[in-house]
Amino acid sequence: MLPDARPLLAAAPVIPVLTIKDASVAVPLARALVAGGLPVIEVTLRTPQALSALREIAREVPEAVVGAGTITRIDDIQVATAAGARFLVSPGTPAELAVGLATCPVPVLPGCATVTEAMALAARGFTALKFFPAEPSGGAAFLKSLSGPLPGLIFCPTGGIDAAKAPSYLALANVGAVGGSWVVPDDALASGDFARITRLAAEARALRP
Repeated sequence: MLPDARPLLAAAPVIPVLTIKDASVAVPLARALVAGGLPVIEVTLRTPQALSALREIAREVPEAVVGAGTITRIDDIQVATAAGARFLVSPGTPAELAVGLATCPVPVLPGCATVTEAMALAARGFTALKFFPAEPSGGAAFLKSLSGPLPGLIFCPTGGIDAAKAPSYLALANVGAVGGSWVVPDDALASGDFARITRLAAEARALRP
């Protein structure tokens, strides 16, 4: 049986999606997010510093549940889990990657953007999926339409979602959490304003009682 990813989505309404260019900010950033009530954190593998940032958070902030995003190749699975990722997220899930993710030792949120992709992943045993890119792919209205034909699936929509749009997703029964980067503004990170990031995280946490 696949590791269950649904508890990740139940932990908090928002999963911060982080693209970290400087690993030295990883630990204070993770601590700021946890302090604001967002313990589940996705570090995207989009920068040379991503794995270092992931390792630092895994080692220094045990209260954070840190995962690796932008898993696009089979090789990414081993590299990310070795760095301490406690869950994996893919933007999309071609068949070969789906096979690899189905044997992963940690929970996975495989990405989909269509009904056919969601059904294919459900057939492999995945019950929690990433819906990406959410806004360009139909948004909350699309996900609402899936609750009838695909009642066994729960989604984490990501892509184009901000504080204003998040509530419409979180109101849906088949959405466990949303992913977004708005809780970590570039200017706040650049200036080291981690107190502001904690405030934004607390506001995001309050989106679901």
